[in-house]
This record gives sequence, structure tokens and C-alpha cells, in this order.
Amino acid sequence: MFVLGLFIGAFGCALTIKAHLGVSPWDVLHIGLQKTFGLTIGIWSQIVGVIVILLSYVLAKIKPTFGMFLNMVCFGSFLDFFLWLDVVPTAETMLEQLLMLLAGVLVMAVGTGMYISPRLGAGPRDSFMLAMNERMGWSIQKVRIAIEVTVLLAGAALGGPVSIGTVLIALLTGPLIQRTIPFWQTVMQKPYGMAPAPQAKKPAAS
Repeated sequence: MFVLGLFIGAFGCALTIKAHLGVSPWDVLHIGLQKTFGLTIGIWSQIVGVIVILLSYVLAKIKPTFGMFLNMVCFGSFLDFFLWLDVVPTAETMLEQLLMLLAGVLVMAVGTGMYISPRLGAGPRDSFMLAMNERMGWSIQKVRIAIEVTVLLAGAALGGPVSIGTVLIALLTGPLIQRTIPFWQTVMQKPYGMAPAPQAKKPAAS
């Protein structure tokens, strides 16, 4: 379930890249780094993952796990694999581009819920997202949007592609993941007898 989720999530990411309507904030950064320094998008995803792991430990004492490193290595490798195979067709019209983008966002959210559900360890970025959710009491949507806006600004400064799709991905991914994680946790509980995971904290009422 863990590796399959990463595989599916990477395919969703490839869909958003090939839609050419703007990419996710993290991929704006990865592509900006690729344009500036070379290497592949997947390799930059892995390098940034290492940096995030180190920063998470220094700033929030989040200890790295085997799952974090497995996520980092597999996702970047799977993404480069899909882009190298060039299996995703090129969208010819604006409608096709939009449909491909939205399909990519949905597939990424499904993959994220799948790999988090076995609780073998989230990836560097999602581990930080979940830690902020637990410690700050913010919703996953709010935490993810705050993190990705910061990353987006850095990536745009490096020349990463920013368009309407970037805004849609930033707004839709968090809410979708908020719903896919409980679904896949329930799926994992039935055949494997896993104990229910702690519920994500809700923001305090104002």
C-alpha cells in the first residue's frame, strides 16, 4: 500500500506537469531548480526532501524515519520514470489541459492517502504538514496552504512555472487529502486489523 501510493501519487504529479497549466508549489520549486542548475525534476525532489528532513529536525525536532527516506527516494524515482517514459499524452485544448490537471490533483490526493494509511512514515513534506497539524492545532488544509505558498514564492523566484493550475492545486490538494486519509485508514483497518489512527486536530473555535 505504501509503495503503491507513492507510485500513484507520482503519476498524478506527472499529469499535472504535462497539463502545462502550472504545477504544484513544490514542483514550481523543483522545476525552477532544474532550470537553474540542471539535473532532473525527480532528483531535485529528492534533494529538497533531504533539506526538509534536516530543517524539520532542527526546527521542530521531527526525527527522520525509514519511511521518510523511502518516500523521498521512491517518489522522485517514480516521477522521473513517468516523465522519461512520456506515457502522458499532450493536451491539445484548454479543456483537455484543465481536465488533465484536475485528474492529476485527484490522483495525487488518492496516492497520498494510500501511502500515509499504513503508517510506515509520511514523506518529508507530509510529515512536516502532519506535525504542524498536531502541534499547532491547525487543520491540514490550513497548514498545507501556508507551507506551499512559501515554497511557491521561492520557486517562482527561480523561474518555475506558475499559472492558474498552481492556484487550483494549492487550494484543492489539502481538502482532498483531508478526505482520502481517513478513507484509506479505514481500508487498512479491515484486512490487517490496524488500530484506528488518531484523528487530526480541528482548529479551535474563535
